[in-house]
Amino acid sequence: MKEHDENNAPHEEQEIAEELDFEPEDELGTVGAAKAKMQKLRDELEKVKKERSEYLDGWQRSKADAINMKKEAFATGERQAARAKESVIEDLIPALDSFDMAAGSSAWESVNTEWRSGMDQVRNQLLSALSAHGVERYGKVGEQYDPYIHDVVEEKDDIAGDPGSIFKILRYGYKIGDRVLRPAQVVIKKHQE
Repeated sequence: MKEHDENNAPHEEQEIAEELDFEPEDELGTVGAAKAKMQKLRDELEKVKKERSEYLDGWQRSKADAINMKKEAFATGERQAARAKESVIEDLIPALDSFDMAAGSSAWESVNTEWRSGMDQVRNQLLSALSAHGVERYGKVGEQYDPYIHDVVEEKDDIAGDPGSIFKILRYGYKIGDRVLRPAQVVIKKHQE
């Protein structure tokens, strides 16, 4: 057995030396040469570790950039969809204004009752569709004037109500959440001076 082990030992050392790319023992020469070779291997290992670190950092930055681009593309898409929705709503608002002007005219009373009822239903369907998409129609007689959501067209002194209260709605306002799409045009009781 001992002979077998002794015979295998040089063979195993040779395989290890080949794996490490060592030169045969007789070419190594001194211990100093072996130390130089080990230092060279350590230097190469450090170089490989640095390259690995650079590649890993680059990969991580690329991955983060890709995630950020995906988030930005999604946010841009959401903003574009919201703007497109608002654009359609802004195109519908004048039609509702026309309904309101027609219903507020003196000629409206002379129109056939059934036809008036049908037109009111059409207007209500439009308002329901806008409401289903988060659009709120606002402006009520008696409310207090709010400069952020109302445009004052006229102030009257000779009307009933509290100063700054809305006397008449000339054009309804529309908003989505806190964002005003169009302010309401109103006539208010003049503020006291």
